[in-house]
Amino acid sequence: MSDLIQCQQVSYHYNSGNVKTPVLETLNLSISQGESIAILGQSGCGKSTLLNLLGGMSQPSVGQVFLSGNNLSKLNEDQITDLRAQHLGFVFQFHHLLKDFSALDNVAMPLLIRGDNKQTALTSAKELLSKVGLKDRVDHRPAELSGGERQRVAIARALITQPSCLLADEPTGNLDAKNAADVLSLMIELNQAQNSALVMVTHDEKIAQQMQRILVLENGRLSES
Repeated sequence: MSDLIQCQQVSYHYNSGNVKTPVLETLNLSISQGESIAILGQSGCGKSTLLNLLGGMSQPSVGQVFLSGNNLSKLNEDQITDLRAQHLGFVFQFHHLLKDFSALDNVAMPLLIRGDNKQTALTSAKELLSKVGLKDRVDHRPAELSGGERQRVAIARALITQPSCLLADEPTGNLDAKNAADVLSLMIELNQAQNSALVMVTHDEKIAQQMQRILVLENGRLSES
């Protein structure tokens, strides 16, 4: 398997006046196509910060992040945005769906934004919503869906462009136990079906155990569990 994302000697710190607060220290990480990884750690340990670095939404204070062989520190924001749209999908704890649009329109939106034919985009969105068990809910707006259904729409939206890697930040955090289990199973199933990498940030060891690899983030450093 080839490396899709690489972190080389990555550190990250916040500056507040003359005070430097370290968050991540000298991390090395390789993520390959098709594998699933859990990044496990307590709240506030820097898991979301690491995910932002992997997705090119933040730049490291020291070190380099590569996405599909491209050094993100050497690209401008437009180039990073294009690369992110080509290779990455994102799922967050909160669904971030557009409240005035149907489930179908929400899922089709990434394809429409990149300029795909509208009818083709809607057809693809309808097929994917069917795969996530929402065949009969395509015309419903987010307020008309349950929490688990909204998160399924968010997952479908993240996968509609067939990304090389799905980055998920506590995607089941707002769900009850049954919906959380269903959403997790769905993400793993789609990860395997599309041969995309899955990187999931979590503090839940039961969720982490279902990934192929578990990395523990503690005191700013990553270790293999």
